[in-house]
Amino acid sequence: MTIENSIPKNIAIVRQRIAAAAHRAGHNPEGIRLMAVTKTQPPERIVAAYEAGIRSFGENRVQEFAAKREQLEFSSDSTFTLIGQLQSNKVNKAIELFTSIQTIDSLRLAERINGALARENSAPMSVAIEINVGDPAKAGLASDSAELEELLLAAERLPHVRIEGLMTIPPFTDDSEGARPYFRRLRDLRDRIAARRLPGVGMEMLSMGMSHDFEVAIEEGSTCVRIGTAIFGERS
Repeated sequence: MTIENSIPKNIAIVRQRIAAAAHRAGHNPEGIRLMAVTKTQPPERIVAAYEAGIRSFGENRVQEFAAKREQLEFSSDSTFTLIGQLQSNKVNKAIELFTSIQTIDSLRLAERINGALARENSAPMSVAIEINVGDPAKAGLASDSAELEELLLAAERLPHVRIEGLMTIPPFTDDSEGARPYFRRLRDLRDRIAARRLPGVGMEMLSMGMSHDFEVAIEEGSTCVRIGTAIFGERS
């Protein structure tokens, strides 16, 4: 069986696991977005995922996705999200290619995106703030940092950027339960920010959980899981 032929079955299994995890925690499975992470995947596999019902896709690199974008004719009813780090010199290309960006890690980057969208007279773009929950090897803002507070307070003067929530990548552990305290930490932070009702800051989304730990993430409140390996298999 080719990878393309196995994708629909893999997606069905992932959806079943999402539903089971949601029911265990008393959450509505319909409120959890399944994002297929398609970094390094060729266009034909992305098309296979689309044909199996996926409408949300995540890519890590601007240039890599730019090479695929024109080959994805189905794109009008799908969303494409940047889930990798965005360099400031690639902002203009990123806003052209992507529907949303989940890796905002500074006020300066948010300002650059806002300015680029304003120059293009574009509609506001949804973004998420990347939070580092305790892994020095990962990017993102610390939950108690002055930089995070600065970004949150500045949101009301960035009309072309709509903060819709938080995302994180916890430290990797062989046991998925090891990620639970990090997911819980992000959920608690989301709740504290939401309670402040800051202008320009929405906290509807918690993007957390990947192939090895998404069920734990859902139990802790994730509304967006980013799944690559469980859909496409191990990358070579």
